[in-house]
Amino acid sequence: MSQMLSLWVGWRFYRARQSNRFISFISFASTAGIALGVAVLIIVLSAMNGFERELEQRLLGVVPHGELTGVNEPIRDWPQIAKDAQQIAGIVATAPFVRLQGLIQKPGGFQGLTVIGIEPSLESKVSNIAHYMSPQSWQSLQQTGNNIVLGRGLADSLSLQVGDSLSLYTPNLSAKSNETKRIGAAKNHRFVVSGIFEIGGELDLTTAYIPLQYGATILGLADGVSGVRIKVDDVFAAPSLIRSLGYSQQQYMYLSDWTRTQGHLYQDIQLVRAIMYLVLALVIAVACFNIVSTLVMAVRDKQSEIAILLTMGMAKATVMGIFIVQGALNGMLGCLIGGGLGVTIALNLSMIASSIEQLLGIQLLSADIYFIDFLPSQLYWSDVAMVIALALVMSLISTLYPAWKASRIHPAQALAGR
Repeated sequence: MSQMLSLWVGWRFYRARQSNRFISFISFASTAGIALGVAVLIIVLSAMNGFERELEQRLLGVVPHGELTGVNEPIRDWPQIAKDAQQIAGIVATAPFVRLQGLIQKPGGFQGLTVIGIEPSLESKVSNIAHYMSPQSWQSLQQTGNNIVLGRGLADSLSLQVGDSLSLYTPNLSAKSNETKRIGAAKNHRFVVSGIFEIGGELDLTTAYIPLQYGATILGLADGVSGVRIKVDDVFAAPSLIRSLGYSQQQYMYLSDWTRTQGHLYQDIQLVRAIMYLVLALVIAVACFNIVSTLVMAVRDKQSEIAILLTMGMAKATVMGIFIVQGALNGMLGCLIGGGLGVTIALNLSMIASSIEQLLGIQLLSADIYFIDFLPSQLYWSDVAMVIALALVMSLISTLYPAWKASRIHPAQALAGR
């Protein structure tokens, strides 16, 4: 009964606050602050989730989850490694590759280029690079000729198109060690641009693909390969799975996984998420302090009514409940407005960002710097629930002191000063 009374009187007091314009304004400011903090926090978390999704699906879909690379000598029996990988739960697929490091000439000097030789039928099991090039480009890698598929950024910087030729300078391994650093001691390999892929970011500028057999011929590997690419079902388990496979081999190998090559991107995303969560949580906390101010003034404004209720026998706990309800209503209204606004914007964030870019003629994200050129968003309802729960808890905590002060009012003193 006392709980229902607290709800009813608290609702009456909440509606009656409109009679005092200053209290009403402070109450509006607290509600608006909570709504803004909740909305922005939902939007930011959705954007960070979107970046994580694109990192896993786009970048980690092309970059191998792990690699085993021979030390000082090629890997000859790579099919055996593939068989061993099938025995380890969590490893999905393997594919051989050859890696060729060289220089290409561009206006103003030379640029380093990593050329990866792949077997398309096997590479498609560990990578979705085929999704970022035309079918004709992908088919050209199935041939045994000197075809090469370049990234869009590199092709544009060199003004190359499909059908043009490209020279790659690699160290002459047969030359003396003191001559290998000279351009004259380098080998010149001619390639024909057979296709262009477009992922975004650094990969478009520094990576190219050639047929596996042709790359092995250049390096003189015969039936050997530079290493084996690994795909796992859980990208966060990649380091342990790669170690398990590598330690089971007799040949010395370099063990590498995506956390060493691209882990900084994931760490940056998590750092931004943590910082923004802390900052926006503090914004919600500041808004909740306005609830304290609202209730303190409401208590002073309603001293006589509280004194009458106490004189009539209302319990102090019920009086506390009245002002807890009044403050909680501010928090609930702010969470409702902020949650609805945040969810609506988060679900349409990519479209909104694209409209802003078109309207202002700017580009928010550049593919030359980041691995995507759009603002992604992925809404998780668990994030929405967590943010709203946080705001509600902070709102309830902010009501405790004013409610306690209301229950400590002495009826005689309050009525005497009326």
